[in-house]
Amino acid sequence: MNVKVNAVNFEMHKQLEDYIEKKTSRFARHLKENDDVDIRLTVIKPAAQMNKEVQVRIGDMFVEKKCDSFEDGLNECIEALDKQIERRKER
Repeated sequence: MNVKVNAVNFEMHKQLEDYIEKKTSRFARHLKENDDVDIRLTVIKPAAQMNKEVQVRIGDMFVEKKCDSFEDGLNECIEALDKQIERRKER
């Protein structure tokens, strides 16, 4: 599993990188070794609420959330991706 993180309009700190690595590691059991996990973190308007946008793409699955923090957005994206993965397993 290859995780690629793209930070737009801000500089990402090591703590956020570690948090992303921890949260995305749970997908390793569902994905093949050569699958890509693309994460795009964007600050939309620095002075506004709900100004953080998180986009996660795993293969043909895609989730996009807007929140007050990247951590909250990533958590919501992971929950949505878990549901998508479960639906695919049921098929």
